[in-house]
Amino acid sequence: MINNLELGKKIIKDKIPFIPKNPGVYKMLGAKKEILYIGKAKNIPNRLKSYVSDANLPIRTERMLSLTKFLETTTTSNESEALLLEANLIKKHKPRFNILLRDDKSFPYIFISHKDKWPQLTKLRGKKARDGYYFGPFASTGSANWTIKILQKIFLLRVCDDNVFKNRDRPCILYQIKRCSAPCVGHIAEKDYKTSVEDAVDFISGKSRKIQKNLSDEMEKASKELDFEKAAIARDRIKALSQIQSSQKINQTNLNEADVVSIFKDSGKTCIQVFFFRSKQNWGNQAYFPKHDPDDKLEHILSSFLTQFYENKSIPSLIITNHFISERDLLEKTFKAKEDKEIVLREAKNKEEKHLTSLAEKNAKQALTQRIYETQSNSNLIDDLIKKFNLNNNINYLEVYDNSHIQGTDCVGALICFSNEGFIKKRYRKFNIKNDAVKGDDYGMLKEVLFRRFSKAIKEQSGSLSLPDLIMIDGGKGQYSVSREVLNELGLHDLPIIAIAKGKNRNAGEEKLYYQNKEFTFEKNDPLLFFIQRLRDEAHRFAISSHRAKRKKTFNKSLLDQISGIGKQRKRALLNHFGSARSVESASLEDLKSVEGIEDNIAKKIYNYFHE
Repeated sequence: MINNLELGKKIIKDKIPFIPKNPGVYKMLGAKKEILYIGKAKNIPNRLKSYVSDANLPIRTERMLSLTKFLETTTTSNESEALLLEANLIKKHKPRFNILLRDDKSFPYIFISHKDKWPQLTKLRGKKARDGYYFGPFASTGSANWTIKILQKIFLLRVCDDNVFKNRDRPCILYQIKRCSAPCVGHIAEKDYKTSVEDAVDFISGKSRKIQKNLSDEMEKASKELDFEKAAIARDRIKALSQIQSSQKINQTNLNEADVVSIFKDSGKTCIQVFFFRSKQNWGNQAYFPKHDPDDKLEHILSSFLTQFYENKSIPSLIITNHFISERDLLEKTFKAKEDKEIVLREAKNKEEKHLTSLAEKNAKQALTQRIYETQSNSNLIDDLIKKFNLNNNINYLEVYDNSHIQGTDCVGALICFSNEGFIKKRYRKFNIKNDAVKGDDYGMLKEVLFRRFSKAIKEQSGSLSLPDLIMIDGGKGQYSVSREVLNELGLHDLPIIAIAKGKNRNAGEEKLYYQNKEFTFEKNDPLLFFIQRLRDEAHRFAISSHRAKRKKTFNKSLLDQISGIGKQRKRALLNHFGSARSVESASLEDLKSVEGIEDNIAKKIYNYFHE
């Protein structure tokens, strides 16, 4: 009888004669058509032949072939296109046998518009849709915020949005603490403000010495003209610039646009540190922990990481690594085609570059050590939880539920997830309560949340999360009974539930836990109790933040939102012209027609909405 490994090889072998000898991507699928592995090749048939002809395949590859029941291929026009398609599909489907970059995210940029009369200084993520100056990427929101604070101190640029800016009649507190020049009320001339914007652009581009000289000349000129107030402002800006320069980590290797990427592997796990250098300054660093097989080689992990990391990001002119990269030439060629500019990808070659990659590798080692320690600590706590409640199954994923509302308004249910690697943010979910009859009823809200979450999971609907191994509920006996009732109704009799009831007078340390209608208590200094409190508090934090976001959205709704045909641009134009929705309501038809972007038919629709 043919075994699963040989069957998997046969499926691939039978397909090879029908596949064109072109570059492209191949997908190995399991019995339920789930994607097991995505690979790319310069010649797809030749690559697939290696799976069926090699006698000594890695154990991981043999496991994958044993599960393979179907094979799909997609041809591309060249190998670079195949590389980008592979990265895109891996990030989308996250196959279990691929090296995965799991905690990828967009990075913040600093944006200054060059079209506005009074340009705003702001932070943004996502697409660069607006015309203006973009500076970044910054490794974290903190790094971007710190830089914005610098620019405010030195150049006094506004950070308020257009709606606030156009409706102010006196300066805000930022003017009082010398973080803004108050262009909203005319405390600075348009020409002088534009000069400040140009200086800010020069500064963030690495031309700080030029800015310091300009400020010195400005202070000297103001002093000669006996304009001591203007001279004092220039003096304060020079002082702020000097303080910042002394605290800034300026890159001595003069890397104008480069990423330094170092990899470190230990105990079958890997950390990759990325340092961002722009305008000869270090704009922060970020640690990544790609998921891979313990036996994967460093060069393959690094190559796969770079492909996925830059799939949706702008790529700098230079990428320096601490390790050899497989398919370096292909990566350079692909990145060059994507960015339409020359891109160099290399190992550190001189003393300065080796110092930087060594520093990044040291950070990677420290981050990985901390990660392994936390993972082991979390595993021990989960094991203690299993022993305390005598659970019959291992716990890979643990979910905690909580609700938040104010007197039945803006009701939100929240779900957070935890594993031995910590909180799994990508598995967090919020549920806007749909049933008006249960709003404000904790039991009813909990029933709706659990039914929606688990009915979708058992039907294996698109986008549904896999089932957890344990759920915890913020509540007492009543919440436990309601939760058990819902899960039993859905056939999930074996999914354990633990309810966490607050202690007497809501005192921390006096919590009572309920499992299978039994009550459990802990000593106040029990590490397991602290762990459970941490889980509950994170669920509560997420529920509260979700509720506040919904409430803020409700508060921000305008009467204008109720009128069909009034989008963001027309709403902004109306509010900028009249100042408020109430003023729009009382405006005449002729006044409405005079607003830029409001056509006659739209003006009539607005007028009729408020007057019929």
